[in-house]
Amino acid sequence: MEERAWYSVQTYSGMENAVKRNIERRIESMGMQEYIFNVLVPEEVRLEKKKNGEMKQVVEKPFSGYVFVDMIVTDETWFMVRNTPMVTGFLGSSGGGAKPVPIPEEEMLPILKMCGALTEKPFECQVGDKVKIVNGPFSGQYGTIDNIDFEKKIVKVLVDFFGRPAPAELEFDEIKKEF
Repeated sequence: MEERAWYSVQTYSGMENAVKRNIERRIESMGMQEYIFNVLVPEEVRLEKKKNGEMKQVVEKPFSGYVFVDMIVTDETWFMVRNTPMVTGFLGSSGGGAKPVPIPEEEMLPILKMCGALTEKPFECQVGDKVKIVNGPFSGQYGTIDNIDFEKKIVKVLVDFFGRPAPAELEFDEIKKEF
């Protein structure tokens, strides 16, 4: 069985929500809930100033013409999504029966966070905790938390640098607590 992953489906521009509804209806009617888990149309809400000075909310689709589908690709699911009305194909599928290429997790995470579809887990470290740095120039090194800024989501870690503790400012997701 194939792995579950996110895929980008190309649609007619402006028809993303209709495609989402169509795919969701087809999932129900064809009983594919075990293979297709989520259909997402990313949207950003921002405030815009009108001519009269009032503020109004504007909803923008940063990925116009695309719908993201969390699914396991089988012949049936691939055929069903590809043949949904207003779908032009999968991004990363070269045609001729080629299966689509999944979106890498590191590219999909910021999209999910932007949409609010992914909630961040609470930061569980405290000052004095030993941590391993998992990203950035100090990746693979260990250090001790010296300071935590919850607003900016930054932590100051003291890393052993040539026998002396050197401070490194890192984001929360760049460290992992060592037990």
